[in-house]
Amino acid sequence: MSVATRNGTPPVDAPVAPPRVVRQRRVRPGLLGLAVLLIALGGLGSAFAVTSVRATGSYLAVARTVEVGSVVSADDLVSVQVAGGQGLDPVPAGQLADVVGMRAAVSLAPGTLLTMAQLTDDPLLGPGQQQFALGLKAAQVPAPKLRPGDEVLLVSTPSNDSNGTSSGATRFTATVTDAVSTDGRDEVVVYLALAVRDVPAVVALAAQDRIAVVLTRAA
Repeated sequence: MSVATRNGTPPVDAPVAPPRVVRQRRVRPGLLGLAVLLIALGGLGSAFAVTSVRATGSYLAVARTVEVGSVVSADDLVSVQVAGGQGLDPVPAGQLADVVGMRAAVSLAPGTLLTMAQLTDDPLLGPGQQQFALGLKAAQVPAPKLRPGDEVLLVSTPSNDSNGTSSGATRFTATVTDAVSTDGRDEVVVYLALAVRDVPAVVALAAQDRIAVVLTRAA
């Protein structure tokens, strides 16, 4: 390129500016994939939130500790609002009347949702066992409170007409299924699971008031 000059000076070659190159931005495939993934996760989160809101309802929760084998009462339970709860299968609050009176198959802890798998209608009797009710005075109970699942030993005591002679005491193993204090009386009714073969002898000893109860293992 020549540039003309004044006063007859010959043209002078001027430097030529290089052309501008416009660089195009390259889109990284990794960033594009990450953006798509975030959008998909956002959609899944929204869908989960909608599902949880739709599943909100009133369910039964444990209000206080219920020992294994104890009968569930209305005071043991409370109605709570729960969103979601998928996989837990909690008992709806509307089924309160259906679960009251059932027994706890496991120990129920306060603040947990109640499920039907934690309850049972079956008595705490094993195969080959029968239930026996034994009335004891408060001083004869071997613990401040007997609980379902406690293992006890029933020991025969000498009869009144033994004339000072004593024979070997008879022992029977049993499991407590329940214990109830009678109102206004200093007596506790203990319900025991006994082997069928031991029931006749224990009944005979109980009729003679010749049974002592020893706690061998607490539940």
